[in-house]
Amino acid sequence: MASYNLLPPEVLQDRARAAVARLASCDLCPRRCGVNRLADERGFCRCGRRARVSGFAPHYGEEAPLVGRAGSGTIFFCGCNLACVFCQNYEISQQDGGREVSAQALARMMLALQRQGCHNINFVTPSHVVPQILEALVLAREEGLNVPLVYNSGGYDSVDTLRLLDGIFDIYMPDAKYGSDEPALKYSQVTGYTGVMKSAIWEMHRQVGDLVIDEDGVAVRGLLVRHLVLPEDAAGTTEVVRFLSEEISPNTYLNVMAQFRPEHNACRFPELNRPITGREYAHALHLAAQAGLARGLAMF
Repeated sequence: MASYNLLPPEVLQDRARAAVARLASCDLCPRRCGVNRLADERGFCRCGRRARVSGFAPHYGEEAPLVGRAGSGTIFFCGCNLACVFCQNYEISQQDGGREVSAQALARMMLALQRQGCHNINFVTPSHVVPQILEALVLAREEGLNVPLVYNSGGYDSVDTLRLLDGIFDIYMPDAKYGSDEPALKYSQVTGYTGVMKSAIWEMHRQVGDLVIDEDGVAVRGLLVRHLVLPEDAAGTTEVVRFLSEEISPNTYLNVMAQFRPEHNACRFPELNRPITGREYAHALHLAAQAGLARGLAMF
């Protein structure tokens, strides 16, 4: 049974109310824009009172433990608290597409994905829409939602907001994008990324622990981490894998990703204006293995 179904209904309702109240002077993510999203003001994420969704469907391109045989029930939110120059989904994350949805509509999406047999509900880029997710979850739970929830974020998450999700989300899948703050500022327009990311991943792991996979190969609970290899080691892989192995767990399930290509505005940076090489990817895998990480390494 998914964790949220073990909570008394009033606890889930209280968490949703507490999250919504924070929209009045929004501090949901570390940017703390302070805008009144209840009045539909927009901060960095460009989202107001309602979440915007670009689409939802069973997804078979995620990590194998999420996909299983029936797919991961993915809901793609618009907007983001990062502005990565190489974002492959920049039309969704950095432009004003998608459609605004009510809590009722979002709940119906979750239930529809469950009816299609998806193993989980996978919220992509949820950091700025936690209140909207919790509002919808209250309704979806009442209608019989019972699959695990996946928090699929860029890693720039507020610990205070994550604590509202304790006992609600079973699976966390953050990015660990950078090993130092300089490339985070240069490529994602964010200061202090690494400290925030490390604190967030520590809190996620505290809540759910290492990834647990059932006898069918499907994730039921725990932490997965993604790290995208950039050309010329621009992401700082050495520090990322050291942190995960030494400060989180050597059993951390890590997907070292080889999908980088110069999308969006990456071509403006000479060092990013090419795909990574096989040698660069193999070196990143070697660094992870050398740090003591083994779970999930060869997946891309």
